[in-house]
Amino acid sequence: MNGRDLVRSVRMVGSVRGLRVLRSSLRRRAADARALRRPGAERARAPGLVVGAEPGPGGGVVRFARSELLIRVAVGGSVFWGWDGAGPLPSYALDGAAPEVDPRARLEPDKDGGWQVVSERLTVVVSRHGGVELRTPGGVVLRRELPPLWWEPVAGGAPRWVQRSEVPADARFFGLGGRASGPRLRDGVYGLWNTDPGGRFGPGDDPLYLTMPVQVVVADAGTHLVFHDNTWSGRVRLREGEEGAGSGHDRPGTCEVRLDGGPLRCWVLAGTPARVLQGWTALTGAPALPPSWALGPQHARWGFGSEREVRRIVAGYRERGLPLSAVHLDIDHYDAHRVFTVDRARFPDLPGLAEELREEGVRLVSIVDPAVKAEPGYSVFDSGAAVGGDGAFVRDARGRTVRGEVWPGECVYPDFTDPQVREWWGGLYQERLALGFSGVWHDMNEPVSFAAFGDPTLPRSARHSLEGRGGDHREAHNVYGLAMARAGYEGLRRLRPGTRPFLFSRSGWAGMQRYGGTWSGDVETGWPGLRASLALVLGLGLCGVPYSGPDVGGFDGSPSPELYLRWYQLGAYLPLFRTHAAIDAGRREPWEFGPEVLAHARAASEERERLRPYFVTLAHVARLTGAPYVRPLWWDAPGERALRACEDAFLLGDALLVAPVLESGADRRVVPLPRGRWYDTATGEVYEGPGQVLLDAPLSRVPVLARAGAVVPVRGADGAVELEVWAPTPGRGGGGLMVRDAGDGWERAEVERYTSRLAGGKVLVEREGVEKPLDLRVRVRGL
Repeated sequence: MNGRDLVRSVRMVGSVRGLRVLRSSLRRRAADARALRRPGAERARAPGLVVGAEPGPGGGVVRFARSELLIRVAVGGSVFWGWDGAGPLPSYALDGAAPEVDPRARLEPDKDGGWQVVSERLTVVVSRHGGVELRTPGGVVLRRELPPLWWEPVAGGAPRWVQRSEVPADARFFGLGGRASGPRLRDGVYGLWNTDPGGRFGPGDDPLYLTMPVQVVVADAGTHLVFHDNTWSGRVRLREGEEGAGSGHDRPGTCEVRLDGGPLRCWVLAGTPARVLQGWTALTGAPALPPSWALGPQHARWGFGSEREVRRIVAGYRERGLPLSAVHLDIDHYDAHRVFTVDRARFPDLPGLAEELREEGVRLVSIVDPAVKAEPGYSVFDSGAAVGGDGAFVRDARGRTVRGEVWPGECVYPDFTDPQVREWWGGLYQERLALGFSGVWHDMNEPVSFAAFGDPTLPRSARHSLEGRGGDHREAHNVYGLAMARAGYEGLRRLRPGTRPFLFSRSGWAGMQRYGGTWSGDVETGWPGLRASLALVLGLGLCGVPYSGPDVGGFDGSPSPELYLRWYQLGAYLPLFRTHAAIDAGRREPWEFGPEVLAHARAASEERERLRPYFVTLAHVARLTGAPYVRPLWWDAPGERALRACEDAFLLGDALLVAPVLESGADRRVVPLPRGRWYDTATGEVYEGPGQVLLDAPLSRVPVLARAGAVVPVRGADGAVELEVWAPTPGRGGGGLMVRDAGDGWERAEVERYTSRLAGGKVLVEREGVEKPLDLRVRVRGL
């Protein structure tokens, strides 16, 4: 919460809270001043010259005069290295144990006194000064790491370090979690500290709620992912390279990672984008599979106010022929904003409301914030205080419970890095399930403590369990939301073992896909906010989080009818399709923007429902392979530079190319095409790629193209699943996947593979491995 939003908050809730916020901020500063060492003299250190090496499983250890480097190649091709004795564990990012090492990889002497590890997909070359080069099997350099530098406090304490790297001149950077200025990360500094930007954000704001030290680098030489497994605060400075004109020299791209403490360790994966994401998913865990209903349209509002208003909104959707899968209740449904309570005056019968809506095909989803009101007699506070020997809540360096100011007032914060606390917190979700809620969304879990100035979070000196290792908030902050998501997900699985949990979280870290998805947070209402919405989804997908989406219409302010419609049309093609707004912002129901917008929004919603079987399939594909639903245009052709430069269009799976309208007044737009034949799904017009095309984009729709030969599972007019097949080009086949919706349990997914080809002027569609006729209706388009 910055100064502007503090004033806004004080005006909204009164000056008493403003005074409490100021007191909380001063208390936080005083705690850090007492407990943290003041910056003093530091000693700089570099690895020095190599003095020896010791081969080991999957690689070995290279020793230098003042440090040592451990290198391991894992089965599957991922490469790990760690300095100063750092190993792969402990890690919040990895899914359990470290992967098995590849026994074929060996540490061998290299020229000039260096060493190298040769593996199937990467060769790691270590210079005698401590530089590390990553090369393809053909010897092409993907990345060059310069020798790292450490700054160690003379008086003792955690050293900070910097790792500088070079990449090819043509390389482009992506990832780093949720970045509003992406998806391509241009020259600049990007923070690594999960942050509530204060009520709204746009493309110029950084960092945001969900940062990750995960870079995806795409160049002519190939694609690679680099992950610095360190949860401390830091900064990443990126500078794109420049190719020399004529006989001029190339200037390589550069990356500088600075972390304020913790280990210097890194994972690298290389290959095609699909292979890289598959390896990343194998390392950090498969994405949680959302229930099929969570792939439909959802509606949220901060300020429904009552059961009557919820029923009115749901009836509005039904009466206007708008599909709706879920309604989300924000903090105003709680009793005095206290989590795991209900305002019985305004919501007297939530179980009855939930059952009534479920009969109409609509689920209820509840917000859950981590801050617990510090109020003796409040059941959550009292039960948390009784957890373990010292209670469930974060304490300061002197052993006192840390308190902050959030919506309920003075609050305490569960330490989700403690397994006992996660188990206690997960059990609290029984109250939500008993009320009829079908899912939860975690908010304010960076975590947030309102601040009069500075960082709106807990004292950096606050103490955490960190799985029993112990540490302070500087190390725990970035994984706080991740650990909360784990607590909620595991609790829901225990409480309702036959049903897949639905959970998405505003904050998190590498590996959060194991527990659910995320959303944009409080994206500002405006055309820049619309553009940022797409950037966030694309960037998060490349970091292994495939299920996400924005607040359609923006969180604050009142969108114009055109802006709202264009946002709604974009949302219809993103994994999480949800409208949402602040309590003092304009409405987000489609009928509030006039009959023309309503008609076009209805068409977008109906197309989303028609594509529901395709979204179900994409969800299963993401779980099995790590491939995101929403992919950049360069996904299948990272060597195509024109596609790497496109940031305003995307692939939806393998079959569809979506070109949303992100500018006011636009009714046509340029779209770069990947190689092959593409069909305009609205007009049937045929286009050949690679190249650029100018497409009509009337207010009624956004351009969507289908790849020739694609087999897309869709919902037919009678509600049954059918195959929509786009005619393949002569001499070339096509195909697609389908996973049938088996409900919201844990049934094993059966992936059905279909092929298409032209024969005698007809399109033939067959299911691989099955000789009997298809049991699905087939509709051919594009002939």
